[in-house]
Amino acid sequence: MQKENKMGVMPIKKLVISMSLPMMISMLVQALYNIVDSIFVAKVCEDALTAVSLSFAAQNMMIGVATGTGVGVNALLSRFLGAKEFDKANKVASQGVLLAILSAVAFMLFGFFGTELFFRSQVGEESPIYAYGVDYLSVCCIASLGIFGQVMMERLAQATGKTVLSMTMQLSGAITNIILDPLLILGIGPFPRMEAKGAAVATVIGQFVAFGMGIVLNLWKNKEIRLHIKDMVPNFRIIGEIYKIGVPSIIMVGIGSVMNYLFNKILLGFTPTAAAVFGVYFKLQSFIFMPIFGLNNGVIPIVAFNYGAQNRKRIMETIRFSAIISFCIMAFGMLLMWLMPEQMLRLFKASEDMLSIGVPALRYISLSFIFAGVCITLGSIFQALGKSYFSMITSFARQIVVLLPVAYLLSKTGNVDNVWFAFPIAEVMSLAVTLIFFSVIYKKIISRIGREA
Repeated sequence: MQKENKMGVMPIKKLVISMSLPMMISMLVQALYNIVDSIFVAKVCEDALTAVSLSFAAQNMMIGVATGTGVGVNALLSRFLGAKEFDKANKVASQGVLLAILSAVAFMLFGFFGTELFFRSQVGEESPIYAYGVDYLSVCCIASLGIFGQVMMERLAQATGKTVLSMTMQLSGAITNIILDPLLILGIGPFPRMEAKGAAVATVIGQFVAFGMGIVLNLWKNKEIRLHIKDMVPNFRIIGEIYKIGVPSIIMVGIGSVMNYLFNKILLGFTPTAAAVFGVYFKLQSFIFMPIFGLNNGVIPIVAFNYGAQNRKRIMETIRFSAIISFCIMAFGMLLMWLMPEQMLRLFKASEDMLSIGVPALRYISLSFIFAGVCITLGSIFQALGKSYFSMITSFARQIVVLLPVAYLLSKTGNVDNVWFAFPIAEVMSLAVTLIFFSVIYKKIISRIGREA
């Protein structure tokens, strides 16, 4: 007999905290190692820092495919567990592992054949940024099995409510990365000085450590699912269901990568230092946003499970509580960016030029945070209920329809400081669209869910 899953019986506030807190802590460590990466790369030179910043669009796409596939597996798996359809849950888990392997092969090919073209289109071969960028990005893509395997193992643990296992995986990889960063980037002791490539090597070693830990923990501790080789033969019906939920999430990240690439093109029209500032901003904002993503990783299986169990009251309690937490975290983040921008930038060995561009950038962009928190939380509810395309439409409207055109028009003023205002303008629009979509979701799905117990 299967015992009652805690996602259906534990008090909601306690459940959200117990599910999300381990993920929020591990995401904070994840954000820390992203920042440590760039801090040590900045010690090489600003060109190396800019190269890592420009790599973000491609690297983010890779992470997006991994997490988007994971979102589909997570939501579908949690739904089958909530409905007590355990054989289907096992098949979903095994198909998820297969998809992680196939995705890694695709990005490995890009690592071999696409990275030079990617950087040539941004800075040209004559720039020193080009060599640093190709070195860094090719390693991350060629060895991408680590990140795809890590994310999938984390999602299998999260879907069954075992977020402590997921936290253990992330911490093992992040700590490995943080230890290796200075050794490989700067060449400390017996280690060679690899500069930007060293940051990539440290990253992928950390990802493989987390992947290995994930395999061990899921086989040993996660008894609610069973991975079988025979279930890894492609099942196109299940794959279709996974990507019906996951593809909008992947497209959202893809939209973000396009935005990042084109926004950097706008900034490079001023100076490469502006692109470096943009990259540093993304590292710093991850320290605010990562806990929100950790919260969402805990919330998605709770909502999906209770959707499968047809429990409307628990779904609404989860939405309300997680939205309040998101708002508080984002308000704190905005306050931090306004009060301490110079101190944050100096972590990255910022020149006076970089400070003059970066201080207003952090302040103006952070105005968007309080709107973004609510949007991200409601977007996770769309994913959990199988309506990820609402998040995709919102993301497209925010980044492509509003953010980029507004940034381009503001760049025509000749003042790079004005460009940053595109972020809060786009986020206000995003909040309006998200609230409209949530009202649709509530009327068509949530309000019709059967029992209130």
